[in-house]
Parts: sequence; structure tokens; C-alpha cells
Amino acid sequence: MLEISLIGIGTGNPDHITRQAEEAIRNADLILLPHKEDNKAELAQVRLSLLQQLMVSDERIAHFDMPLRRQQGSDYDRQVDEWHDAIALRWQECLHQRLPSGQGRVALLVWGDPALYDSTLRIASRLGLAREQVRVVPGITSMQMLCSAHGIALNEIGAPFLVTTGRQLREGGWPAGIDTLIVMLDGQCSYEQISQPDAVIYWGAYLGMPQQVLMSGNLNAVKNAITARRAQCRAQHGWIMDIYLLRRTASAEANLQP
Repeated sequence: MLEISLIGIGTGNPDHITRQAEEAIRNADLILLPHKEDNKAELAQVRLSLLQQLMVSDERIAHFDMPLRRQQGSDYDRQVDEWHDAIALRWQECLHQRLPSGQGRVALLVWGDPALYDSTLRIASRLGLAREQVRVVPGITSMQMLCSAHGIALNEIGAPFLVTTGRQLREGGWPAGIDTLIVMLDGQCSYEQISQPDAVIYWGAYLGMPQQVLMSGNLNAVKNAITARRAQCRAQHGWIMDIYLLRRTASAEANLQP
């Protein structure tokens, strides 16, 4: 029987890999390792370095190139569906080549946690496997890393928070009744469009990595500086993974990093 483990690895820091994740990696017969564009080669290298530290041999790793997502047109949902279909096809090609019997334990390393703003579970569903053939190994999320790095609590006492995307923030603005937002997948710096006078931002990039960068402050005062630093980091490394927390409350200022 074919079994696929989707393993959350946080930001790839070996110190943040759970024992359950280590066991799943070591027990895998085949590990799928995606490669993106050349300017994002470091992402694959982080995964590869992690596997090497866990003594995974090259023979157990199947490298494949990630297809590019079509970004022309306004049919965003359709673009994503097409992209997921193409990724699932790449997985199937690797499995047919490396596990022709259709049996074995397969692992795929997922940034953060497979259950939070990640599409790996949806892609795996395209393989036609039974529910018990797909296993999820949880990982540390970037929002946990962000709050830990800034030394703040994710939520205020008894209050809700919302995890959303940059696109949702741009199109819908700050949701009513929610004072704390965690914003992910924001390549457009959507915080620039928010003009709440009492809002503060806690921003972080490359969380848990040696190149980690943190900035925080009153949103109106620091948003331009964050955008400039973000562009600088992206130019330096060729890629960026960042996330931020927005909170509108006067008391939040007391918790800002010096």
C-alpha cells in the first residue's frame, strides 16, 4: 500500500523539527523534494540540508521541478486549481518512476504546518488515495514563530483573532469586530493600505533562520520602513517568507520591541 506523510517542518530549523517528524522522515522509502525557480534555490537547499542532518541518503530523495502558476486573468480560483493539478501530476510522475510497484512510504516536507494556509493536503487529495493513506505530521507555524520572536501573545485576553491573507485584507479591509489579525501570503504589502491610527504591526521575515529580520511599531510610522526592508531582503536573498500581526489597541504599544 502507498502511504504519504505530509510533514510540517516549520521554517526548516532543525531545532524546531518534532520527534514525530524525524521518525516519519527516517522511515520514508522516498522523499519528494520540490525545486522552484533558480532565485529560490535556497529553499530547496534548506530542505536538503535538513535531510542530510537526519542522515537521509540521496537515493531516497526524488527531486522535481515545481510548475509555475498561471497569473494572467482574474480567475484566481481556476488558476490555483490548474496549478494544483500540475503539481499532483509531478508527484505521480515521481511515484511511477521511483515506486513502480505502487507501494511504499512517501514523505513530503511542508513549510510550517500542513493544515494552515498550505495546499499540500489539497494536492494529495488529487492522487485518489484513501483517507488512511495520507498522514499529517504537524509542525510549528510561522505565526507561532512570529509571536515568540517578538515576545507577544497572539490574542488579547478573551478576545478572538483572525488569520487571513494579504489579498483578503486588500479587498475587504480590516474586518469588523476583530482587533488582532495575522496576515500571511502577502507579497503586495497590503498593510500599506491600512490607516488605523492606533494599529501596531509586528513583522518578521525568515523566522527561525539565521537571516531572521524583525520590525515592529505604530503601523503608520513604520510601514514604509518595513516595505523598504522587505524589498532589500528579497533582492539580497532572491526570495522572502514573511508574516505580520496587526493589532488595533492603544495598549499594544506597551508591548513593542525596543
